[in-house]
Amino acid sequence: MDMINMKINGQSISVPKNYTVLEAARAANVEIPTLCYLKDVSQTGSCRMCIVEIAGARNLQAACVYPVAEGMEVFTNTKKVREARKVTLELILSNHDKKCLTCIRNGNCELQKLSEDLGVTDIKYEGVRNEYAIDDLSPSIVRDNNKCVLCRRCVSMCKNIQTVGAIDAMERGFKTSIGCAFEKSLGEVSCVNCGQCAAVCPTGAITVKKSTGKVWNAIFDPKKRVIAQVAPAVRVALGEEFGMKPGDNSIYKIYTALHMIGFDLAFDTSVSADMTIIEETNELAAILASGEDRKYPLFTSCCPAWIKYCETRHPELLPYISTSKSPMQMFGAVLKEYYKPSDEECGLETFNVAIMPCTAKKMEAEREEFVRNGKPDIDAVLTTKELAKMIRELGIQFNDIEPSAPDQPFSIRSGAGVIFGASGGVTEAALRRVAERSNSALTEIRYSGVRGLEGIKTFTTMIGEKEVRVAVVSGLANAESLIQLIESGEEHFDFVEVMACPTGCIGGAGQPEGFLSDKEARAAGLYTADKSALVKRSDENPVVQQLYETGLLKDRAHELLHVHYHAHCEE
Repeated sequence: MDMINMKINGQSISVPKNYTVLEAARAANVEIPTLCYLKDVSQTGSCRMCIVEIAGARNLQAACVYPVAEGMEVFTNTKKVREARKVTLELILSNHDKKCLTCIRNGNCELQKLSEDLGVTDIKYEGVRNEYAIDDLSPSIVRDNNKCVLCRRCVSMCKNIQTVGAIDAMERGFKTSIGCAFEKSLGEVSCVNCGQCAAVCPTGAITVKKSTGKVWNAIFDPKKRVIAQVAPAVRVALGEEFGMKPGDNSIYKIYTALHMIGFDLAFDTSVSADMTIIEETNELAAILASGEDRKYPLFTSCCPAWIKYCETRHPELLPYISTSKSPMQMFGAVLKEYYKPSDEECGLETFNVAIMPCTAKKMEAEREEFVRNGKPDIDAVLTTKELAKMIRELGIQFNDIEPSAPDQPFSIRSGAGVIFGASGGVTEAALRRVAERSNSALTEIRYSGVRGLEGIKTFTTMIGEKEVRVAVVSGLANAESLIQLIESGEEHFDFVEVMACPTGCIGGAGQPEGFLSDKEARAAGLYTADKSALVKRSDENPVVQQLYETGLLKDRAHELLHVHYHAHCEE
């Protein structure tokens, strides 16, 4: 790697020649404040918070975009730099909604932290402010441009990382704002509800729509049987909200907390993930057995943002998406049907709450395909952070509560179901079922290229005597790249797993914000849980076996567990 020599605040350092000044400073453990910058997402230099002095340069320069050079001298903390940063911040605040105490990001706001770090306590500039209506028509996302600082992180994420392009900068100068074409709501355009825009927003301008009020109302309703299901990825991230390390498995504390909150029953979505594997692998086995020469592979159907992306951008792929419902929707249908006789006898109504790492699940729950007899199978979706909020509201000391087991009768899940939360987990779970039943076969699957947080993983494996080409994708830009390779004939696959969020569900927008290292730790936590699981394969889960052999799914598996999606016009 080519290196250059430079100085930062008099300190001599050597850094790669392709670094920016900001990257060089961080390599030297020199802190430079940023707002618009976000590694691998946004490097626009628009906010000017990271300005520095460079010897020989006429003006202050934005460190996040200014390239290093041999012999460069950089000064990050001069009087001129500090004053310029404070003035810049004061100007940003002058056009900002300062209702911080009632903002969802209060205490976790990058603008708030910058104000504290730079000692900005008074707003010197008070002029005409732009006033914007709040956009809350999306089932998952709320936009409040009154809190927007025009950092454009959301734009970069939506356009470059997810290739959706639902939002962009509008107008110019003082009238500049972030919005959708033709002043439409996010609920009216091709937004896939992945929520990654909210995940990167430094303020409260883009947030996840709250469902806690709806859930509290159900809990206080004596006529409702309130049931929670907890997605695999939640267990390795919720603890971060209470000071635990990323990857720490808190699922058994979560069950206790849910009962303390007032939920009647608490289950693990990993149980229905086992059902998903059985149904999806049945589809795959039928395709392989047919010997049909197919241009497109069988795509997984667990991610609702991916489904929406196909409906609006690639309707030609819809016939090739598994008809299996997502684990959340499978469990929703099963629970409503299972408790129906008891509900009728006791005069109750089952109210299903799904606790998910994903914001798109809020959209999925509202889809008409998942409404039966006028009622949705999932009544409310809470994100990981929303559950943390409910725990705090009751003053529960999460770290100190005793663990407890999930409720009967859905108390057993396989390790295969748990690893759904990491990119590649669905594929590994599927291969475990269709692969040769031996420990050596399981080891081969583990190291065949399934695991890891890379955006695109491809590999070839053997199912029986047939060579099967498999791909695992996370992030919609990566999905788009793979689709183009398939469309052109450059690549051929038999099975493809797609998760819209980069790194998979562990990096969902409903999770606590985290770095790549945090997401790696979360994935490791899921694999550790799998390692300790007594049941490794989905089809060996005794609870699921009973449902199929003598229980609710014996004659109703297709009715309750499958769905067909239809093309939507691109808005």
